[in-house]
Amino acid sequence: MNTSINSPIAATHSLSSEGTVIGVVGAVALLMKKLLSAKPTKPEPMGRADFYAELAALKGHIHAGHLAILDKLDANHRELLAALERQAIRINRLETGLARVDERTSKGGRTSS
Repeated sequence: MNTSINSPIAATHSLSSEGTVIGVVGAVALLMKKLLSAKPTKPEPMGRADFYAELAALKGHIHAGHLAILDKLDANHRELLAALERQAIRINRLETGLARVDERTSKGGRTSS
């Protein structure tokens, strides 16, 4: 092993002309492939008139859904009011019957002490 500072450095390998040509041809082929490849089409921005037309359609769709929900709420409200009315009639009949039973039992056999 040579430890001298002034020792000669080993010569580097020079590129052969064959390797250089292959490298240049490969680089040109990659460049041509990149330049000639089909580029993806850029989507066209939506026009103002199209935007407002779709916005109006969406607004109509939301409005129709809102009206459908309101109709269902009204139907449920009417159904609940009818059920409440039936329950009120039933409770009134029960109260009337209980009042009659109370009158019969208070007048008949009981005496107050």
